[in-house]
Amino acid sequence: MLKESKLRIETSSMSLHIMAMAFMLCDHLWGTIVPGNDWLTCIGRIAFPIFAFMIVEGYFHTKNLKKYVCRLLLFAILSEIPFNLAMGSRICYPIHQNVLWSFLVSIGLIHWNEKVKGKKLWKQILVGCLSVIIGYVVGLLTMVDFYHAGILTVLVFYFFRYRKWWCYVGQLICLWYINVEMLGGFAYEIPLGNEIYFLSRQGIALLALIPIWLYRGKQGYHNKIIQYTYYAFYPIHLLVLGLIKLL
Repeated sequence: MLKESKLRIETSSMSLHIMAMAFMLCDHLWGTIVPGNDWLTCIGRIAFPIFAFMIVEGYFHTKNLKKYVCRLLLFAILSEIPFNLAMGSRICYPIHQNVLWSFLVSIGLIHWNEKVKGKKLWKQILVGCLSVIIGYVVGLLTMVDFYHAGILTVLVFYFFRYRKWWCYVGQLICLWYINVEMLGGFAYEIPLGNEIYFLSRQGIALLALIPIWLYRGKQGYHNKIIQYTYYAFYPIHLLVLGLIKLL
């Protein structure tokens, strides 16, 4: 008798990257050349938590942390002018920095926490708390993309990185607080019967937890070309959108 095959729906690192890039493109299209199409930015809300999750995965799976950080630093520098053109319509736009700087700060804080692993519990708790405070302050002062909320989102996926029920709960609660309470912003009115409910546009970001929770650590198809495509997509698509916006 043939054994019944179980249908398992999973995501891989490759599929998560592709989804995040597609969602990010939708959001940046809305923010640059096709404003007013709210459905684009609603879809785009899902991108950042996926990228934040992949940064944590990248930290723990990279074979060479120094090279990983250097790649991010290189593309953060290369992305600055394209980001300025797309978001500020100018070459120099000091009041807003691209998201790769957010990730670099986050990796530094993650590495700090990893350095105290195995030491006294109070030291681990202290470093963890200080990381949240530093991430919050640095995110605001440096005006990186998503500000303090971006760095804190990465730390959420670091502190709750295991496939345990309490980690899922922690991710859900923290992402809800960051996106709905901390970022807040625009909300859609949804009339139901005699009541009117409000749906936070930024709160749609919580849908990113669905593909993230379906991830089982598989990389998917991978080579050097694909790896650098992930990095290059960010500055290239911003440059194209920025130039179109200026025309």
